[in-house]
Amino acid sequence: MANTNVLGLLMIGVLMLASCGSKKNNGDIIAPKPIEKHSDKILMMQNYKNTTNQNWAGSTYIVSLSRTVDKSLSTAEDENGQKYYDNKIDLVVSRSDGSVFFKKTFYKTDFKQYIDDGVSKKGALLGVVFDRVDGQNLIFGASIGSPDKISDEFIPLVVKLSKTGTLSISKDTDLDTGSDIATDEQDDSN
Repeated sequence: MANTNVLGLLMIGVLMLASCGSKKNNGDIIAPKPIEKHSDKILMMQNYKNTTNQNWAGSTYIVSLSRTVDKSLSTAEDENGQKYYDNKIDLVVSRSDGSVFFKKTFYKTDFKQYIDDGVSKKGALLGVVFDRVDGQNLIFGASIGSPDKISDEFIPLVVKLSKTGTLSISKDTDLDTGSDIATDEQDDSN
């Protein structure tokens, strides 16, 4: 019987040691965080075109904006290092008879003084969109930032076109598109 007790105690000891060495499963699933890989291929943002009729200063104007990829520009890059071609944006404001009142192609460099060096080097010209008529001015929103469409990293800007054809740019100090425009505007020559 003594041998049976010793043998039983030995087995219990072995089981205790074995159970101490194994991890307890508490139901948690631990998965390693996926490493975001980027393609060596340079990606492009989608082109777009938007045309709208606007009643401005007693006349109807056609406001046309189009974003196109420009492979001749330096590339932009998202937070993961994925490279993208930058864009240019064409703005054409025409009178109802078809004559052109204002025409300009925007590049990221047009906004350089309003953005920091990091955004200037890595960001892309994301868009220029019509916002509203404000008295004698057409107001547009512009943005420069990460070219990744799911990113929310961008610098908002306001572009104002006066009835005299003068263009001014300022930082958007309020993300509400109906907000007042910052007072530190600078006129740009066309």
